[in-house]
Amino acid sequence: MRRRMIYLDYAATTPMTDVSIDAYSKAAKEIYGNTSSLHDVGGQASFVLENARDIVAKKLKVNRDGVIFTGSGTEGNILAILSLARAGKGKHVITSSAEHTSVHAAVNTLEREGYEITKLPLNENGIVDLELLEKSIREDTVLITIQHVNSEIGSIQSVKEIAEIAKKYDIPYHVDCVQSFCKLPIEEFSHLVDGITISSHKIGGPKGCGAVYLNPRRRTVPVFPGVTHEKGLRGGTVDTPAIFSFVTSIEHFQYDLEKQWYLRNLLKQYIENTSCYFVEADVAHQFPSICGLCMKGVEGQYVMLRLNEKGICISTGSACDINSKSGTKAILAMGIDMSEARTFFRVSFGRDTTEEQIQKLGEALVEINREIKSR
Repeated sequence: MRRRMIYLDYAATTPMTDVSIDAYSKAAKEIYGNTSSLHDVGGQASFVLENARDIVAKKLKVNRDGVIFTGSGTEGNILAILSLARAGKGKHVITSSAEHTSVHAAVNTLEREGYEITKLPLNENGIVDLELLEKSIREDTVLITIQHVNSEIGSIQSVKEIAEIAKKYDIPYHVDCVQSFCKLPIEEFSHLVDGITISSHKIGGPKGCGAVYLNPRRRTVPVFPGVTHEKGLRGGTVDTPAIFSFVTSIEHFQYDLEKQWYLRNLLKQYIENTSCYFVEADVAHQFPSICGLCMKGVEGQYVMLRLNEKGICISTGSACDINSKSGTKAILAMGIDMSEARTFFRVSFGRDTTEEQIQKLGEALVEINREIKSR
């Protein structure tokens, strides 16, 4: 019989909620038509799709005409970045060194096409320096793409201020909101940006589904010319059951910010007298659910494996970087050297995380730390 694990890797993915599973099952059985078909079954699927588009637009407080459903946050980032950048007249893009792997994949593609990419570092607070950002803008800058919440350390970028700088120079700004959607008030800046990426499985919805908002007033160039679905920006039959389940998750998702801060501070108390320490921003720029930590003298992968033996799931950084040498991009971008970066590991909380689970994690980390010191 499989043992029950304590799951503390919510920044990688979340378990599907019962309401999301029920919605998916219902839609898969009853709304099976192709949204482009002209008969009644297709019309029913199209109605569900357009209603889902309304729900996403309402949540983001954006124009529904700009909402495009995708197969993931990764696809959304790549689609947005390539579509917006290739529509510009210049060949310069600004991003940060700490973006998600999919963003680096997109800008590296542009670099091979002759674009020049400026990758900004993070300061000691895990934040992009706004003055340096503005100084990096050139006449041929066609896009700024900087995330909202970092998936490794949880630092929150000053998106509204970045958007205002971008607007000042009339440069499109795309923001990856996969970690912050439904958890932080994106609507405070959504009207100022030209691209927003979100994902279903970070909020209890199904994997293989997401959405991207592209400002309809901005020109875009399709990544796959000639496709017909999703306003010509994404090909393939639309996954109506997954989309229906996704928007059901949006309508039911609840995020208790106060609880998440309590759990974070509780973990700090447990490891207070160990060689474990947090890599974090100041309170105003910190997302509480994502805890970036290091344990002196031991690699993060060892900590992860020892915790796994004890029945606790954590990670050593972004799950999308697990097979890459470029993991822990955030702390490297902060100027931390590689030897310290290797000691990094990530704990992330979710809706179902309990005080008891944090207690068990804290006790396990104390035990591992004691083992290391006794060597």
